[in-house]
Amino acid sequence: MIARLSGLLDDFGPDWAVIDVNGVGYLVHCSARTLDALGTRGDRVTVHTELQVSENDMRLIGFASAGEREWFRLLTGVQGVGSKMALAVLSALTVDELQRACAGGDAAMVARAQGVGPKLAGRIVNELKDKAGGLPSAAGAAIAAAPAGSASQDAVSALQNLGFKPNIATQAVARAIEELGDGAGLNDLVRVALKRAAG
Repeated sequence: MIARLSGLLDDFGPDWAVIDVNGVGYLVHCSARTLDALGTRGDRVTVHTELQVSENDMRLIGFASAGEREWFRLLTGVQGVGSKMALAVLSALTVDELQRACAGGDAAMVARAQGVGPKLAGRIVNELKDKAGGLPSAAGAAIAAAPAGSASQDAVSALQNLGFKPNIATQAVARAIEELGDGAGLNDLVRVALKRAAG
């Protein structure tokens, strides 16, 4: 199983890239967002990968982050969602937007992806609603990496003391930081995060 590739970006097209790893060119299918993140030809790149094997095809799918790969796996686990459809969703929405859409039951947001109709978007949201809270978002990961004693960590701790689950507390504080900015004080963070967590 190939889990990650590091090498030079040799070539790319609308939904693929060729990554040269020590003289071997790997064709990797990617979302538009991952392709944007890779840069230009000749750049040194790293992609997280998923190898899909079917009766008549072997396909390497590439992702800019491990979180994007995790969402790809969740999406392809939904009936009616193949790798192309999952990449279309990941092209239309960031990982954080997708997480918010699933957690909040916002099928219309998922339906923005090319080829995803309202019915399929509804199925994606319903099936992934419970799993959405368990995956760290980029903002949630940033809070987890913040030093102990920082306002964001203290705000998460305050919400947990009030009975909120760790992942819900983290997501609520992440949204509060998005709204208030990085320099927000503890009291303001807790006040806004409580509204988000309760909502």
